[in-house]
Amino acid sequence: MRRRTTPPPSPLPQRDGIDAVRVRLPADGPWSTVREHLTDRLARAGAGVVDGMFDAGLFVGADGRAVPHDAPYEPGMFVWYHRDLPAEVPVPFPLEVVYRDEHIVVADKPHFLATTPRGGHVTETALARLRRELGIPALGAAHRLDRLTAGLVLFTVRPEERGAYQGLFRDRLVRKEYEAVAPYDPKLVLPRTVRSRILKERGVLAAQEIEGEPNAVSRVELIERRPDPGLGLGRYRLVPGTGQTHQLRVHMTALGVPILGDPLYPEVTDPVPAGDFRRPLQLLARELGFTDPVTGREHRFRSGRSLAAWTAYEDWATGRQ
Repeated sequence: MRRRTTPPPSPLPQRDGIDAVRVRLPADGPWSTVREHLTDRLARAGAGVVDGMFDAGLFVGADGRAVPHDAPYEPGMFVWYHRDLPAEVPVPFPLEVVYRDEHIVVADKPHFLATTPRGGHVTETALARLRRELGIPALGAAHRLDRLTAGLVLFTVRPEERGAYQGLFRDRLVRKEYEAVAPYDPKLVLPRTVRSRILKERGVLAAQEIEGEPNAVSRVELIERRPDPGLGLGRYRLVPGTGQTHQLRVHMTALGVPILGDPLYPEVTDPVPAGDFRRPLQLLARELGFTDPVTGREHRFRSGRSLAAWTAYEDWATGRQ
C-alpha cells in the first residue's frame, strides 16, 4: 500500500482569506515539462492564460520560487498559484462572533452568506471574512450551514484539532436546534418526529423523499402562532436527529408547511439576480451545544438573530427588511 506524502506548507500567503491552489503532478503522464501539464490541466482558462501566468512568475514551487517555462516534469512535484477570482457582490449583513478562544470561533452567520468557498461564492463567505477580520489564516470550518440559512457555525483555530471537532458532527454529538417561520395548519398535530429517506443527487438542486429505510429524522414543534389569523403563520422549533442535505426544508414541506422564502421547496423557482437579498429563507440555526473534545468544556451557544417574517412580516414580504 502506497504511503501518502504529506504536502509541504504553501509558500504563498492567502489572498483575501483564500488559500493558494495546490497542484500535485501525477505519477504518470505524457508531459515532459510542468508547463505542458498545467496547460492541459487548466485548459478551460483559455489559450495563452497559462503562458501568461508563467511569464508573470505566478506558478511557484515548494521553495517559493517561480517555476520556469522549461522546468522538467517531476512526478509528485507540488506547484502553487492563486486563482484570478471574479468580483463578488458583497453580502451587506454583519457576521457576528459570539465566542472565541484559542481553539474555536463560533459565528452567527447572516442569510445569503456561504459558509466556505464554493462555486461562485469564494471571498464573500463566512470563512474568508473571518480569516481576514480576525487575522487567523489557519481558520477552518468544522461543518457547513446552507448559504440561505442564518445562524450559528463552528470554526476551528488549529488545523491539527479540526478533525476532533468535525467528529462531533459526524458522530452526532452536537445538540442543534433550528427555528423556522412557516404556514400554520390547525389540522397538523404537533409535536411530532418525522422520519423518511432523503436522496440528494449531485447536480440536482432539490432533494427528494424516496421509499426505503429512513436516513433523516427531524423533531418538529410549534412554538407559537401569529395572533393575526389573516397571516396564518407559525413559529417552529426544529431539532434534526440526522444531517441529510436540506432535511428540515424537505420535512417541513412534506408536512404541508414549507418554510417561508424557500426557493427550492415545494417548487424550484427561478434564481434571483446577484445582489437581490430580499425575502430570505426563514430558517435559523438557533442553538448549538457540545462538549469540547479538546478542553472538555460544556458549550451552549444561542443566536441573537430574529426571523424577519415573524417580527416584521410586511417588511419581509415586500423586501424592505
